[in-house]
Amino acid sequence: MLEEQRREALAPLRGHVLEIGFGTGLNLQFYPDEVTKLTALDSERMLPKRVRTRIAQARMPVELLRLNASGSLPFENDTFDGIVTTLTLCSIADVEPALIEIRRVLKPDGAYVFFEHGRSDDPRVATRQDFWNPLQRLIACGCNMNRPIDRLIKGAGMEMIELHRYQLPDTPRLLAEIYRGVAKK
Repeated sequence: MLEEQRREALAPLRGHVLEIGFGTGLNLQFYPDEVTKLTALDSERMLPKRVRTRIAQARMPVELLRLNASGSLPFENDTFDGIVTTLTLCSIADVEPALIEIRRVLKPDGAYVFFEHGRSDDPRVATRQDFWNPLQRLIACGCNMNRPIDRLIKGAGMEMIELHRYQLPDTPRLLAEIYRGVAKK
């Protein structure tokens, strides 16, 4: 299920892409052929041998940088044709400045694509998310289950081009609220 969601999320990308929250490189196999180069950021080094293997098998060149996306990104304005986050915005400590930086380094005709979990549009579920979020952040390495992803992206000055909201099956509702879409400058 998550594999198909990743493939659909990444489909609009082309050219030089920035992935924020690279993790172990799970997205690599799902990038479309139109992606010619990938710059990948992560603040952690997880399973380095697996990451090296996945990068070696990638069909495009991959540059992996260790960097926390909460601060300034070390790139010029309008650098990337596409930027992607998948299940990442929940754990960036200062998500608003990070999204503003995403907007800054995205080319005017570029696409920011996202596949994220976040705040439910059901008020009862959202109330439970708010209640349990402090514990979630503690046990899940800073993951926030109650961030309104669409509002955060719009608040960073981006225009929502496409937004799909749904629930992942076989997942607790508190963590199953998905936002998948495309935004532009």
